[in-house]
Amino acid sequence: MQKLMIALLVVLPLAACGEEPEPPRRVKAPEPNPPAKAPEPVPAPKPSPPETKPEAPSAPVAKALLDPSLPEWIGQAPAEFKAKFTTSKGDFTMLVTREWSPRGADRFYGLVKNGFFDGVVFFRVVSGFMAQFGIHGSPEVSAVWRNAKIQDDPVVQSNKRGMVTYAKGGANSRTTQVFINYSDKNERLDAMGFSPFGKVIEGMEVVDSLYSGFGDGPPGGRGPNQGQIQAEGNAYLKRDFKELDYIKTARIVP
Repeated sequence: MQKLMIALLVVLPLAACGEEPEPPRRVKAPEPNPPAKAPEPVPAPKPSPPETKPEAPSAPVAKALLDPSLPEWIGQAPAEFKAKFTTSKGDFTMLVTREWSPRGADRFYGLVKNGFFDGVVFFRVVSGFMAQFGIHGSPEVSAVWRNAKIQDDPVVQSNKRGMVTYAKGGANSRTTQVFINYSDKNERLDAMGFSPFGKVIEGMEVVDSLYSGFGDGPPGGRGPNQGQIQAEGNAYLKRDFKELDYIKTARIVP
């Protein structure tokens, strides 16, 4: 199993690169559309002249965001709840089911309820694979949450299209990063311990439209370096990856 994990996770050791946990890179397996070349899609041409997409907001950092041990971050989520994400491409809604992944649902409920995802960028969007987000735009906030890990939950649902799952880099390493699956083929992640906790029930077409022109992160694509996002936050993404889409607000809704 260890050799399989190493083959799938084509990344530098976390301790060396300072990157957050993440789902494995796509394997170089033949696919009907496109043929096996990868892992990144063909980069989309940059607009000329550049489009004027609104920048991810830079709001003042709330004190609560700097202390994951505060009561507002801890507690049990409802058995089911909806989270509406308003993004630079439109809105989508997730339905979270606690029994699928209790610890994951509890953490996600706290993050949404307390505005953690506001201004957060979809920094890793790979066509046919997944859209990943969850590194806070403030390096100060990222630093304190990076070690706020939760234990794993058993995998009771499959990583199929529309399912929402935490990124991780080993056992009990989930923090704040999550990804939305684009393909039913991602069920290969089930055996690796990636436990879905929710599903996109409205607006999956918005998730599909998120900017994916950079492909995967290095070394497989031209996307942002996670270690640099941790160090510089949204300033780095605004400067070098302006095309990326972002979350305006994420809220619990009836």
